[in-house]
Amino acid sequence: MKEMEPLFKPRSVAVVGASRHPGKIGYAVVKNLIASKYEGKIYPVNPKADEILGLKAYPTVSSIPGEVDMVVVVVPAQFVPEVIEDAGKKGAKVAVIITSGFKEIGRADLEEEVVRRARKYGMRVLGPNIFGIVYTPVKLNATFGPSDVIEGSVGFITQSGALGIALMGMTIVEKIGVSTIVSIGNKSDIDDADLLNYLKDDEETKVVLIYLEGVTDGKKFMEAAQNFTLRKPLIVIKAGKTAAGAKAVASHTGSLAGNVAVYSTLFKETGILEASTVEEAFDWARAFSYLPQYEGGQLVIVTNGGGAGVLATDVLAENGISLKTPPEPLVNELRPKLPGFASLKNPIDVTGMISSEGYVEAVSAALRSEGVGAVLALYCETAVTNPEDIAEGLIKEVNEMGGLKKPLTVALIGGRKSYNAVEMLNNARIPAYPMPERAASAMAAVINYVEARERVRLRLQELGNS
Repeated sequence: MKEMEPLFKPRSVAVVGASRHPGKIGYAVVKNLIASKYEGKIYPVNPKADEILGLKAYPTVSSIPGEVDMVVVVVPAQFVPEVIEDAGKKGAKVAVIITSGFKEIGRADLEEEVVRRARKYGMRVLGPNIFGIVYTPVKLNATFGPSDVIEGSVGFITQSGALGIALMGMTIVEKIGVSTIVSIGNKSDIDDADLLNYLKDDEETKVVLIYLEGVTDGKKFMEAAQNFTLRKPLIVIKAGKTAAGAKAVASHTGSLAGNVAVYSTLFKETGILEASTVEEAFDWARAFSYLPQYEGGQLVIVTNGGGAGVLATDVLAENGISLKTPPEPLVNELRPKLPGFASLKNPIDVTGMISSEGYVEAVSAALRSEGVGAVLALYCETAVTNPEDIAEGLIKEVNEMGGLKKPLTVALIGGRKSYNAVEMLNNARIPAYPMPERAASAMAAVINYVEARERVRLRLQELGNS
């Protein structure tokens, strides 16, 4: 996928429709490129300006003296074809068309003309009707979204512009580091499959999350998804599941939402993990970005509250995961350290009487146990414990282990201190959540991905494609 390289790693970016006025999209894109400390050349293009944000402006792309890899287009729709023509003659390799007013409002003809002109010059097109692209490894933020994106390993692809920008902001608040954020809008040329084919080999991306409204080429998407999930987890939020939602999708990006049952089958056959909500999708992405891969073995729950353990057990069961009796060596290690009425089944209920130190010790014992493959730690705030001390203790133990060697998700349920503790753990790259169901759901995704990947491998082997 060398042809996709200029989209993620352009050596230069020209912004056509760059503006001198704050509040304009053309201003925001140039400002974000500067603020993100983009490592390549930035060329504002505006025939009525000599300088924009301290950078020399040019009247056209073809008038720029240096080479241009990427053209970000923010001029009105009717002018886009001539911009593409000019950029193509200059040798631009990819056009990121932020402009709206194409297929989504019935102007498929105008959109087709843009793509036709781009292909004449071997240029790829992202969009139109998008907010741009981010690729943090080269400090590229060619969007009109937030400028302070956190660098990390989550790839985010979205067919919705406004929602995508909002979720872009959510990654910052939730402190989820991203490798890339790509807005694909109408998908006139570059689509989800193209991006997956590139990102499967991208060392900076550990997991990809897609907000998906519709797929135009099902076979292409299926092949790309299968190849991707053999290497990395792929999470999808599918919009347009109801008749009303499907109608909204058609008017939003001009896509066909398709039959829900067909998509569900497609996801299962390709190893895709389908999230039911945005919150769930981000919870899973956080876990995959922080944790080592699940290598098998028992999942053990350690909790100081029986109710939290029951809620988590229900979520796991709904996701096809059943709990088994903990390994005997672990039980023998914990028994003398716990009250006589503690439950040493699974979940292991260390009771609400346990101290902060005792709780950390129990979780650490489970993490060190050879027969345990993953640990789900649930904590309910009590008067005899301090959640911040528990977070500090867990972070210390994990550091002494040389980092997590097996998956661990944590839920701390309570007041302000518990929320602070969740933040402390996430800052230390230990996935933590304020509710037991969310920690359990994330753990289920981590475990189920391994099984889903194996199903894909066997299926491809049967088809003779391995």
